[in-house]
Order: sequence, then C-alpha cells, then structure tokens
Amino acid sequence: MAAAARVAAKTYFTPEEWAPLSEKSAWKGPALIAHAWLVIFAAGAMALVWPITIPLAVMIIGARQLGLAILMHDAAHGALHPDLKVNDFLGDYLTPGGLVAYRTYHLGHHRFAQQSEDPDLVLSAPFPITRKSLWRKVVRDLTGQTYYKQRWAGLVKTLRERTPDQPLWPILKKAVVSRKRFFLGMIVTVAVTAPFGFWWAWPVLWLAPQATWLPLVTRLRNIAEHACIARDEPDPLRHARTTKANLIERALLAPYFVNYHCEHHMFMWVGCYNLPKVSRLLREKGVTNGMLTAKSYLEVLRLATSRSEVSSAP
Repeated sequence: MAAAARVAAKTYFTPEEWAPLSEKSAWKGPALIAHAWLVIFAAGAMALVWPITIPLAVMIIGARQLGLAILMHDAAHGALHPDLKVNDFLGDYLTPGGLVAYRTYHLGHHRFAQQSEDPDLVLSAPFPITRKSLWRKVVRDLTGQTYYKQRWAGLVKTLRERTPDQPLWPILKKAVVSRKRFFLGMIVTVAVTAPFGFWWAWPVLWLAPQATWLPLVTRLRNIAEHACIARDEPDPLRHARTTKANLIERALLAPYFVNYHCEHHMFMWVGCYNLPKVSRLLREKGVTNGMLTAKSYLEVLRLATSRSEVSSAP
C-alpha cells in the first residue's frame, strides 16, 4: 500500500520559525477544553433562565460537543499537552473518549490521506451529490435519524434478533458498559437539576444537541475537509481543504481552528491553536496559492452539491 506523500517543515519554515509552531503548550490545550465546557454550561444556564433561547443553546452546545471531539482529535496527535500521559488523560476523560482506538484509526487516515487505503475515504467518495440528496441528509441529521443509526440501531437489532434461549442481561450489560459515560452523565445531570425543577435539562440541553446539531455540523465539517478531492491525489498540499470561517461559523460550525484542515494534514503534530499562525506564514510565503482552499463553507457546499438531478438519474 502506497502512503500519501508528505511535506517537510524545513521546506517552508526556517528553524527559528518552526520551533514555536511545533512547540506543544502545557496550558493552551487544557484551556481549550475548559473553554468548551464553560461555553456548554453557559449556554445551558442561558436556556434555563430564558427558555426561549433553547434553539440557540442547542446549536451552541452541539458545536462545543463537536469542539470536544476536535480536541480529542488533537490528543490523538499528542498535541494537547507536552506530557503524553497528561495529553492522553485529557483526551480520554475530558472529551468524548475512546482515544486509543481513535488514534490508531485516525493516524491511518493521515498515512493514506485520499489514497485508496484511507479509512475515511468512504465519507468523501460520494461527492459531488445533488442538492436534494444533501437536504435529505440534513433532515436525517436534524431529526435524530443519523444519531439513532450510529449510536442505537445496532443494539436494537441485536435485541430484536435475540433468540428465546439467549439471556438478555449480558446484552444489556455490554450496552451499558460501552455507553457508561452517556448514562453516568445522564444520572448526574438529572440528579443535580431535577430538585430545582429542571428535570428536562439533560434531554433538552445535552441529548438534543448530541442527536441533532452535532451530526449536522460533523457532516458539514467532513464535507468541507475532504469532499470533491480526487482519489489517489498525489499533491500533499491538496489532500485536505482549508475553509475560511467567519465568527458565526467558528461559534456554531467550526470550533477550535478545525477549518485549517489543509495545514493540519501538512503538519499533523502541530497543535490546533498554532494552525492560524501556520496559515498566516504560509500565506506570506505564497504557499497557500497551491493549497486547496475555499472562501466559505457556502462555497464548499455549492461544490459538493454540483451534481445535477439529471446526471444522477439511472
């Protein structure tokens, strides 16, 4: 299997430029995790005080849930903290978790980015699609269908296919253990909020964002990063796309510099907090002219939905 071509930092940066870019901060990664949780709690408090803001809170919290996943992704690259033990603790216990398995999977994506062996290629392969197809996906995301398929459909199928002589308890035990953070979070949150009359806080302000906005923004992020990129692309500056994000997009769609995805693929060990500076220096050196970029997420969506209804007909 041929690995994807890579670039060397020394090709673009002097040692003096590269040293601060590659340095792993002992406080920036933890600060971003703290920021994500503080935003979640602040949005939740806003919704409790002013229930009319619940739709906005769902979007904010869903985006920070994505943000926590992005920070776990940084931990998979060892970029959250210079001490690997601290890095892995942060990535395993203060984000969605499952760091070890994710690291193995994700580093395979980087090794074979946009090559036939890329485990994430299935996400970008269908594009471009039609607008109707995208809208169907958006509806499935916002109605919880995507979440159900990814998180619960397998369990439901196992229960339905269980034979009468097959004990139920081992199946339920395995399901609970594999989702222990989910159930523990539910129990703790309900126990804390229910005595104050906010029994609905967990389903409305955690589960609803997780089941609706999070799948949608995850899909849009995936589209922006790798959709409409040629399979077996040889140019390492075009294995991923960087998309310019405004303040609203950074708040609700692309937190923690995830939009600098081309830079991330070029220098995958650089912490997300340094990617804007990497991008600025590359731009000053004229390198971004050869990189795959987009001026906005809307521009990417137009490209990703450029397939006509006529051409998609059988």
